[in-house]
Amino acid sequence: MNTPRSAAQIRREFIEYFVRRCGHTFVPSSPVVPHDDPTLMFTNAGMNQFKPIFLGQRAPDVDKWPGATPGMASRAANTQKCIRAGGKHNDLDDVGHDTYHHTFFEMLGNWSFGDYFKKEAIEWAWDLLTNVWGIDPGRLHATYFEGDASEGLEPDNEARDLWLKILPPERVHPGNKKDNFWEMGDTGPCGPCSEVHIDLTPDKSGGKLVNAGDARVMEIWNLVFIQFNRGPDGKLSPLPAKHVDTGMGFERICSVIRGTETGRLGQVSNYDTDVFTPIFAAIQRVTGAAAYTGLLESGTQDSNLKPQVFKDVAYRVVADHLRTLTFAITDGASPSNEGRGYVLRRILRRAVRYGRQYLGTSKPFLCELIPAVADAMGEAFPELRSAHGGKNVDHVAAIIRDEEASFIKTLDRGIALFDEAAKYAAQHHHGRISGEDAFKLHDTYGFPIDLTELMAEERGMTVNIGEYERLMEEAREKARGAGKSEAAMPLGIEGAPRATDDTPKFTSRSVRSKVIAYSHEARWHGSGPAPTGCAVGIVVASTCAYGEQGGQVGDSGMIRTANGEFRFEETKRLNDIVIHIGKVLRGNVSIGDEASIEVDSFRETITRNHTATHLMNWALREVLGEHVQQKGSLVDPDKTRFDLSHHAAITEDELARIEQLTNEQIARDLPVFTNDNVPVDQKSAMKINGLRAVFGEKYPDQVRVVSIGVPVTDEDAKRARDKSEWSGAGSLLGSPGNPEWRKYSVEFCGGTHVKRTGEIAQLPNGSRADRAFVLVEESAVAKGIRRVVGVTGEKAVAAQQAADQLSRELDAALTAARNESPNEPSNEPRASARAAAQTQVPPPTSEQLVADLNARLATTELPVLARHHLRAKLAELQELAKKQKKEQSKAGAADVIARADELLAAAERVNGVALICGELGSAGVEQLRGACDSLRSRAGSAAILLAAENDGKAVLLAAMTADVVARGIKAGDLIKEIAPLVGGKGGGKPDLAQGGGPDAGKIGDAIAATAAWLKTKLG
Repeated sequence: MNTPRSAAQIRREFIEYFVRRCGHTFVPSSPVVPHDDPTLMFTNAGMNQFKPIFLGQRAPDVDKWPGATPGMASRAANTQKCIRAGGKHNDLDDVGHDTYHHTFFEMLGNWSFGDYFKKEAIEWAWDLLTNVWGIDPGRLHATYFEGDASEGLEPDNEARDLWLKILPPERVHPGNKKDNFWEMGDTGPCGPCSEVHIDLTPDKSGGKLVNAGDARVMEIWNLVFIQFNRGPDGKLSPLPAKHVDTGMGFERICSVIRGTETGRLGQVSNYDTDVFTPIFAAIQRVTGAAAYTGLLESGTQDSNLKPQVFKDVAYRVVADHLRTLTFAITDGASPSNEGRGYVLRRILRRAVRYGRQYLGTSKPFLCELIPAVADAMGEAFPELRSAHGGKNVDHVAAIIRDEEASFIKTLDRGIALFDEAAKYAAQHHHGRISGEDAFKLHDTYGFPIDLTELMAEERGMTVNIGEYERLMEEAREKARGAGKSEAAMPLGIEGAPRATDDTPKFTSRSVRSKVIAYSHEARWHGSGPAPTGCAVGIVVASTCAYGEQGGQVGDSGMIRTANGEFRFEETKRLNDIVIHIGKVLRGNVSIGDEASIEVDSFRETITRNHTATHLMNWALREVLGEHVQQKGSLVDPDKTRFDLSHHAAITEDELARIEQLTNEQIARDLPVFTNDNVPVDQKSAMKINGLRAVFGEKYPDQVRVVSIGVPVTDEDAKRARDKSEWSGAGSLLGSPGNPEWRKYSVEFCGGTHVKRTGEIAQLPNGSRADRAFVLVEESAVAKGIRRVVGVTGEKAVAAQQAADQLSRELDAALTAARNESPNEPSNEPRASARAAAQTQVPPPTSEQLVADLNARLATTELPVLARHHLRAKLAELQELAKKQKKEQSKAGAADVIARADELLAAAERVNGVALICGELGSAGVEQLRGACDSLRSRAGSAAILLAAENDGKAVLLAAMTADVVARGIKAGDLIKEIAPLVGGKGGGKPDLAQGGGPDAGKIGDAIAATAAWLKTKLG
């Protein structure tokens, strides 16, 4: 039997058929995030990017589109990335529970824009399906539009007659408007469609099931003939130019072709093709779960199989959702609380929940699987690696890792709450979980309602959605207008206290003051104690806390009074009022109380990062040019993030130079001047040569100038000379036009800063970092906008140490891999091989090692330059690993064949049946299947049990020739009998069955038991 076509080959053959044979232009897939179509949440069909042509807004010119492989301007073909999750087209709830639903899928399609029409579309479809792909013509049916008298539409006899030239009348079926008439929307282009269906019934008797919603006869290709326009009045009129729009689900056609080529057409599953099997392998490797077996839920199923069923559902859910997340984030979406971002967050949390409950994960794991998606689909969609400056895998992994980590913190507690709610519902509410519990799961633990409904359904329960929606609406009403800090922030200044004196923020970490007001439930309060147990905003007369402003996050800390303690996690500003947002921890905090305010140690790291931001901003312009403008920034305890205008990705040499200049300024231990934080005249300050200000920002008449290395005013200069901090002539405002000032960082800024740049290098143990600033990210934010992220001090050292560690491991692995010779095939008994394996280190270029290093590269914070170099080393290691695996596989295949021949030669015959039982080393499942096929074809009448050890686990494969099955001896029964001996289970069909278990040491017992069982049955 020939090797079945790969998914990549099928995709390639479709495109080449229409491009080379039929003159179509290949047009790359549009993004799954339709940035130019506000009517769509996600791209959900191949025709989306061609809507302007169908609507007459653009002439057919696809041969000139970016990335196109030119053919005819009026013909196009491609494979389109699609997502259906949310809105009208939503397959999310079905994913995992059957063999064919997906949230992400590819749509193969060919289009004609006023060019060819029904004849060519039908003939080409038939030719590709039957002659190129070899699908049995006797299994194919076609449908056509039967007409609709209410619309004045005649039957599509043209399509019918074209199909009757190919198919017998009993396989050409009329279809109603619902099934066979396509419309773009309430108005616009529309027309009849003709679908190709495949009959998967064993005897090809499924003609009556066409368009009946039965999976045994399913649609594989839809040919839409756009020949009418529906006007605003609802009436149809013929289009002057007729179009063709076809769509064929890639995953489905792959399963059909594989079923055709393997002779298992009646058991087709999209998840059994190599579209998904590499991702399944990665899931198993990362999670350590038992292998995927393809089981589906069934009402008649043995209850003992339920754990395996849920595990297989989890495999399908994770693989599908992983593809959706990877492509959506690659194309510019991101999980959030709104719109498509919320849909992605729901999808991610659904996958995380399945991984946690059924695959045994306890830490972020989806982020480690991104390379597997890129490996499986990167050839067809190179943006999986090339997007975001060639660092897309890292980019996607970082976003998903953060989302996973956030959800995992509450997932187990949420599951525990659900368990309690389900138990209570079973005892008191006839299996209906209360809306209050569902709301708490959403509000406190981040469980989307559809996730709660799914978990309830798995237990045969329901959720009180009406009560849940009521509570959600109450919460929305309460939060409306409250902003990021919810009810703690007031809606306005009505009833507000006087302005806060926050000048101590520049000089002190603690201050004494008085509580003068608090805000709660969007209102100001001027008397009484602040409420406890909820978010409150405290205002004091004077504070040392920095209110979030100018990209610097607000401080956190404590407010203490004689009667209570208040912990604030955020500090916000409302005009000139500084609001400390947090909760009362002890006692009470009341208006009029004397209070001490103290900010915590995060202030120090924020301050260091802010000064480093100024140095980096200066270095960016020095290296990249005068065009660089600040487009946004964020300074928090962990990092400095800076967005800038720049036309291209920043090169490695440029990044290295930016780091170098920044670190040189830190090492110089320059003083940071602010004129004692006294504002200066804005118009005068704007004349300073080299001043950095945010383009378009409106500054007040009086501004604070932060200068690193040169005094701001003459008074500043005098004080600096007295302290021996400045020996130069003049100051910024004394001689604003001095070209020397361009050598220094000078900015308008209201944030907190170190006194000298050397403080940025100070480490907690008192030592100093040699390289106190490193860039850990460079990426695109939008067209013409780049983002750089840097870390300082302890985090900079940690990033470098992590890079050094990974570099050493990669160097060691490369050295070992280069010296590694392919394993020689061996006939050594497996018992001794197993013993040897226990004392040997696994090959350094094994897939596990490469995957581990790849995942760590994707998830570890590293200097961006080091990451580039480590990626190059890993790429070399991957190539060596592939070569080694290929050599080992070749040697292993020969070993398996030789060992199978030995088993056949030594086979005992009982009543004419050869009993072929034995172990084939560490053969994989496919190698065992190949050996079974070979033995059955040569042994005549035979009963076969082949075993192997993979990763310490036993794999069992049983096969019976047809005559043995006819005697009532079934492979599935044999596996059920012996699999428990290796601590596992299994099953299958009468002629072929598979099982396994964790106890590979009992393989010999299983083989012996097989021989005894077969002899009893044959005796």
